[in-house]
Amino acid sequence: MKRILIFGSSVALVLAFANTPEAKNVTNGTSASGSLHEITLPRGTVLPVTLDTPIGSDISHVEQPVQGHLRHAVMHNGVEVLPAGAGVSGYVTSARRPGRVKGRGYVAVRFTGVTVPGEGRERISTSAIGREAPATKGKDAIEILAPAAGGAVVGGLVGGKKGAAEGAVIGGAAGTGYVLATRGKDVRVNKGAPLAVKLNAPATLSVR
Repeated sequence: MKRILIFGSSVALVLAFANTPEAKNVTNGTSASGSLHEITLPRGTVLPVTLDTPIGSDISHVEQPVQGHLRHAVMHNGVEVLPAGAGVSGYVTSARRPGRVKGRGYVAVRFTGVTVPGEGRERISTSAIGREAPATKGKDAIEILAPAAGGAVVGGLVGGKKGAAEGAVIGGAAGTGYVLATRGKDVRVNKGAPLAVKLNAPATLSVR
């Protein structure tokens, strides 16, 4: 009889515990202290990304996958939403080589996912961030003027003022031809480069 009473009491205790929030959390694979809740990072939140995939106007192509990680944690209202080191992923949105007549190298990237520890990859949406090669107008002018000056010297020795003028025209034409046949500078963003990427839409993430 005592055994029956003890067994019945044990069953009652088990059933009672099964209906508690703690038991439900254990069943779901989380403890009460480690339960998940959602936090929404607002649009405009800056993600401090360190680039892990080098990109460039001469080495990248549109839709090429790009990887990076967070340099430090992202906080919201005093709560850590994303830890330092969390991986981010995205793709190249633009890769434009400089032209021979005008234009500068340009490359841009945006990020679409972040890896949340214990939860896997979550979707995000950031604005594209790009880099453009520096202008080369001053360099082009030097490359044109230098041959022109050399032509003027030679022309002056041969035919006086008239020869100097003709030599400058010929030399300038040669310099212009050189510039037109040479591409401008490409742009590279190397591995380890720090980027400040903004969310262009709110991102709701699960946080423990």
